[in-house]
Amino acid sequence: MQEAPFQTPFKLAQQWLAEAEDGEVNDPTAMSLATVSADGAPSLRMVLLKACDERGFTFYTNFESRKGTDLQENPNAALLFHWKSLRRQIRVEGRVEIVTDAEADAYFASRPRTARIGAWASKQSRPMEGRFEFEAEIARYTTKFGAGDIPRPDVWSGFRLVPKYFEFWRDRKFRLHERKIYKLNDLGQGWDIEEIYP
Repeated sequence: MQEAPFQTPFKLAQQWLAEAEDGEVNDPTAMSLATVSADGAPSLRMVLLKACDERGFTFYTNFESRKGTDLQENPNAALLFHWKSLRRQIRVEGRVEIVTDAEADAYFASRPRTARIGAWASKQSRPMEGRFEFEAEIARYTTKFGAGDIPRPDVWSGFRLVPKYFEFWRDRKFRLHERKIYKLNDLGQGWDIEEIYP
């Protein structure tokens, strides 16, 4: 697919994501999420992208997890998509915002029933005595909700990373890689585009 020369970074990201969904063998929407705690400690993990549009990149989690806590204390974050089979990656940096309750409710309702029960049963990122403890919580919430509706837990929602910076990286022979940068301009109304040395 040929890229338009002056498209927005969001459209280019969406194009690359679509190509990854066609060509990447495993988890084309997987992305590394880097956060920093209030005391400056960095942390990195893989999460799944659930939406990408002109507003940003959306993912969901438990607010009481380490990433949830970090993002509420320090809303600056970075993402990295790496598609090994396509020899491409996208880096994104910006600030996060919490999605609306309506967005979170709609996405939560779309999840498999077992995943919704798991969101209630898991005390994400906190110690447990063993797998049996988690399984007992799953059984408890399965019984509690029965065949009825499973509401979204108050501690479970989504974050949207609103980008200020993109880097699109493409592999080239002899390590002469292509790197294109999009930086939000000082007015926050457009993108400055440049290429940088590999």
